[in-house]
Amino acid sequence: MEKIVVGGTFDLLHKGHKELLGKASSLGEVKVGLSSDEMAKEFKGVEVESFEIRKNDILDFLETAKVEEINDPYGFAVEEDFDYIVVSPETHARAKEINEKRKESGKKEMEIVEIDFILAEDGNPISSSRIRNGQIDKDGKLL
Repeated sequence: MEKIVVGGTFDLLHKGHKELLGKASSLGEVKVGLSSDEMAKEFKGVEVESFEIRKNDILDFLETAKVEEINDPYGFAVEEDFDYIVVSPETHARAKEINEKRKESGKKEMEIVEIDFILAEDGNPISSSRIRNGQIDKDGKLL
């Protein structure tokens, strides 16, 4: 079975997140690096749902996933063996950095699988910030 890694904050789990997780699941066994509350607040600059809520939302959607807390942008993706890393256009550069770090430590590079942004009704990407701001719902419908 192929080993897949995905990382993120996954705040307000929405259609874009579900596409990403679904693609990862279609490739094999998924391990999610989920930002800690501290990391999420530092990187996002806003309050997000608690780690436990975000973790439970992921597991409700993808019961077979393993979810582990991370406290930096690389998490366990640098050390552990994975075949694929699934990313969005927003996180593609980070996947390249992770592969560089893997190469430096003698690990094999992961194949990077990028999915396109999932667009809302207005043609712009669905995002947690747009949901939080009341522009769209979790399926990308305009509010």
